[in-house]
Parts: sequence; structure tokens; C-alpha cells
Amino acid sequence: MSEPLRVVIADDQALVRTGFRMILNADGIDVVAEAANGVEAVAAVRRTTPDVVLMDVRMPEMDGLEATRRIMTGDAAAPRVVILTTFDLDRYVYAALSAGASGFLLKDVSPEQLVAAVRLVRSGDALLAPAITRRLIERYAARDAGSAALHRDLSTLTPRELEVLALLARGLSNAELAERLFLSDATVKTHVARILQKLRLRDRAQAIVVAYETGLVTPGSSPPAGG
Repeated sequence: MSEPLRVVIADDQALVRTGFRMILNADGIDVVAEAANGVEAVAAVRRTTPDVVLMDVRMPEMDGLEATRRIMTGDAAAPRVVILTTFDLDRYVYAALSAGASGFLLKDVSPEQLVAAVRLVRSGDALLAPAITRRLIERYAARDAGSAALHRDLSTLTPRELEVLALLARGLSNAELAERLFLSDATVKTHVARILQKLRLRDRAQAIVVAYETGLVTPGSSPPAGG
């Protein structure tokens, strides 16, 4: 039997932490630490080496963005960080993804969605629904579209990998990619893994950021058709 999934919850509201812990524990997920601010969150991660961190943005002493940067810096075994927000599009979300977060959750998420999201992000998926991805990118990435730095060399990708990356940037899941491109789920997973490896990316969330920042995909453009 696989080891239980280990989670750290960082939020300055004790009620939020308690509620999330009860939900996760009830489903066999181990909450190994709680933190009330970013400083405590960084310390808890270093102490407990969790798989996933649920990270609030607005916290005292150190906010969730800075805590995420510190957690992700210089550690190949860093956990997946999921940003918690009270709004469907918090102004910090894009910055959080750039800092290395793997997506975000609304704090009023249902128990079933919380458990599913934690398990999903551990497997390397990004927690970005297509509609949220589109609005997020249009609002934040577009403002820098004219001066986006090509900080990743996409020339290493094959035409098919570029096609997969472009669809990833639209928030499509592996199953949706497979259907769109008429491929098996296993083939799609292989393509995604190769894209992440070639571009030295941790997960799909970073791939989405790179796709827009390099200009492979622009807000409002039509996604490529499958073939």
C-alpha cells in the first residue's frame, strides 16, 4: 500500500485550517503541520517535507507568495504548492504560478473537491480550470505580451509537443488532450512528461506560464485543431 499523502496547511485563520484538516484526515490524507503565517509555513515544510502545501496568500509576517518562492528555491524535492484564495480570480494568482505554485483553490471549495484537488496536484496536474486559465492569462499575461522574455527555448520541442503545450495552456486535462488530438492517454502523458523535461519545468502550471510568456499562445487566440 502506498504511503499516505502528506499535507501542510498554511492560513492565518484557525477555522480554515481546522476545517481543511478534518476533511483531509477523514479521507486518509495526513496533515503533518499547520502554519499561521509564511514564516511558519516555510519552517513547517523544511521540517516535515510534505507532498502538498495549501498556502493562503494574505498572511502576517510573510505572505504566501514569498513563502512559496522560498519553498521552491533550490530544492528539487519541493512540494506542490496550491494557493488558497477567497476570490475566483485573485490578483496574486499569476504571480503565485510564476513563483512555482501548481494552481489554486477557492476557500469555499467542497470537501470532495478539496480531496480530489490535493490528490490531483500531487500527481503533477495543475489546478487550473480552462475558464479560470483564460481569464487569468488575459488579465495578467497580456499586459506584458510585447516584452515577454523568451526564457525557455521552445526549439527543442517537436511540432506535436508544441501542439500539446499550446493546448495545455488552455487548461485541457490529459483526457481532453487525448480526445482533441486523437491520441491515447498514455501517449499524451508521455508528450507532457517530455515537454516538462525538455523545458526543465516542474509541472503543468509552469508549462502554462511559459506557453504565454514565450508567445506560443496569446490571449484570445484560437486553440489548434487536432489532427
